[in-house]
Amino acid sequence: MAMHKSIYSEEHKYLIARLREARRKVHLTQKQVARLLGVTQSFVSKIESGQYRVDVVQLSQLAKLYKKNLRFFIK
Repeated sequence: MAMHKSIYSEEHKYLIARLREARRKVHLTQKQVARLLGVTQSFVSKIESGQYRVDVVQLSQLAKLYKKNLRFFIK
């Protein structure tokens, strides 16, 4: 399997869509997520818009916050 360098791959688009969906299902705003994780709202926005690629540690933190298994975010 070839590794894609673009943050705009189908897998990345799927991940950010699932992140937005999970956040909305727990009724949290980006600002609330940012406060809970100790980051800025801008950081959360960049993740959800695809401008920043989330790493596995950050994804794990988001999954816990959203009460989701990591598999939920992977296509």
